[in-house]
Amino acid sequence: MSRRERGPEPGPGGAEAAAEDAEPAEPAEPESPDQCLSLLPWDRFSAWLHCVCVVGFDLELGQAVEVIYPPHSKLTDKEKTNICYLSFPDSNSGCLGDTQFCFRFRRSPGRKVSLCCFLDQLDRDLPVYLKKDSAYYYGYVYFRQVRDKSLKRGYFQKSLVLISKLPYVHLFRTMLKQIAPEYFEKSEAFLEAVCSDIDHWPPPVPGKVLQLPIMGLIMKLRIPTYRDKPGTTPIVQNMHQADAHISMALPTVHEVDLFRCFCPVFFHIQMLWELVLLGEPLVVMAPSPAESSETVLALVSCISPLKYCSDFRPYFTIHDSEFKEYTTRTQAPPSVILGVTNPFFAKTLQHWPHIIRIGDIKLPGEVPKQVKVKKLKNLKTLDSKPGVYTSYKPYLNKDEEIIKQLQKGVQQKRPTEAQSVILRRYFLELTESFIIPLERYVASLMPLQKCISPWKSPPQLRQFSQDDFMKTLEKAGPQLTSGLKGDWIGLYRHFLKSPNFDGWFRSRQKEMTQKLEALHLEALCNENLVFWSQKHTEVETVDLVLKLKNKLLQADREHLPVKTDTLKKLQTHINDIILAMPDDLQDILLKTGTT
Repeated sequence: MSRRERGPEPGPGGAEAAAEDAEPAEPAEPESPDQCLSLLPWDRFSAWLHCVCVVGFDLELGQAVEVIYPPHSKLTDKEKTNICYLSFPDSNSGCLGDTQFCFRFRRSPGRKVSLCCFLDQLDRDLPVYLKKDSAYYYGYVYFRQVRDKSLKRGYFQKSLVLISKLPYVHLFRTMLKQIAPEYFEKSEAFLEAVCSDIDHWPPPVPGKVLQLPIMGLIMKLRIPTYRDKPGTTPIVQNMHQADAHISMALPTVHEVDLFRCFCPVFFHIQMLWELVLLGEPLVVMAPSPAESSETVLALVSCISPLKYCSDFRPYFTIHDSEFKEYTTRTQAPPSVILGVTNPFFAKTLQHWPHIIRIGDIKLPGEVPKQVKVKKLKNLKTLDSKPGVYTSYKPYLNKDEEIIKQLQKGVQQKRPTEAQSVILRRYFLELTESFIIPLERYVASLMPLQKCISPWKSPPQLRQFSQDDFMKTLEKAGPQLTSGLKGDWIGLYRHFLKSPNFDGWFRSRQKEMTQKLEALHLEALCNENLVFWSQKHTEVETVDLVLKLKNKLLQADREHLPVKTDTLKKLQTHINDIILAMPDDLQDILLKTGTT
């Protein structure tokens, strides 16, 4: 996880805190790609993908990885096994023709994570929910199954799979749609040409309009940054190319069609938002990996801009290396969202508290019927009727307005993209109404700026007190921004025990601690350090120089939010102090780095 994660901006109320008093640091400009990315082959490719795999079906071996490209890409045997099983739909899915879906799996432990300084900088500029998780890979699949009498099995079955740490589902889905059909016709040489194109892409810089050429097509897109206002998506315009390339503008790199995914459980969207927010164990039972993966991704995204901090598997099979861990009955189900298609799971996961059963996802042409929440005992097989099977009672009263608005859209044949925009805005406003009181309270834990002395260690953040936070809700709770009634206090109490709160609070804690370090640095820079050194002993001055050098290293290592001018000023102070010292000490101190 990166060093700075950002959630929604805190609301008013933290004005006295040091964070509010200080001038915002100017974000450091990332170096140019050529400065940071060495020009070795495959460096640019690695910024986007780990590798490309072709998974085929062998009559004797079953699923097998036939090709890994580039050839030097490293995958452990366990990773290859996971990729093999996750790249094919379960046999009961009956996916004839072409199918696209995605999966997520754990990287093997002990693998070296290699990210150069520039790519690390890019990750820090992303919104928290798009930051890479170095413990996981995504697999983006284009699976083809067609009848072929020339083969013993009677079917041609093959998957082209992109393995990446990036959660850019829409980008890679679009890309596979362009290259996979042609690959199945042309084979290896074509795949090599595709990978060569990717190795000429610019790095995935957040906030810039990127042009990515791929086999005669140019994809234009913009990766969001943490500075973007939540819920806004700058439009990437299609432009006429002077050459023969066709241009395609992608409206998003990561979003799924929310309305299409939630349509089968239309009347329960608010309850599902609560379950995801609280990190409750959830299973999505679907007829195919396409439906299961899209629904899981839609669930994870519904609490944006909060990051979903537990594990989630868009497509999960009985062969997965975590199958036993996640299906054991000897302990309570873990905080995870699983997408499954195998009927076996209807029995294996009967003890899970919340199960979503969906049928085929189709573009809604009629108003969905009201479906009651069903009892878990009624779920026997994957043939059970679509719906939500749970005994969970939502904390908040149902918002009838959003249901009416979306129903009206269906009746008026409003495009599904427009319905998704409405639904996304609804989830965003709900999440922000919930999180702003927490942001406001946590901002008040920041020490006042007057407490920061250059000659003392930076002050500590005050402790989070659940009771103190609850007291703030009476006057500054979610009622200020949301008209929804219900047991907000109960929802907060439950949330404070969840992995999502733990992840969010750790992130804010780290960010504020770094802010205190940055303010301490600025306080040091505003002192006359040369004058101080003249009034103190050589030993004390040497100690100060070493501490200041350590501060500079810390600022660079932890990417503290400090203005470039402040760092230059501190370096000047260090040089001036050293030059005022005896020659023998000057030589030692100029050469001395610190830890």
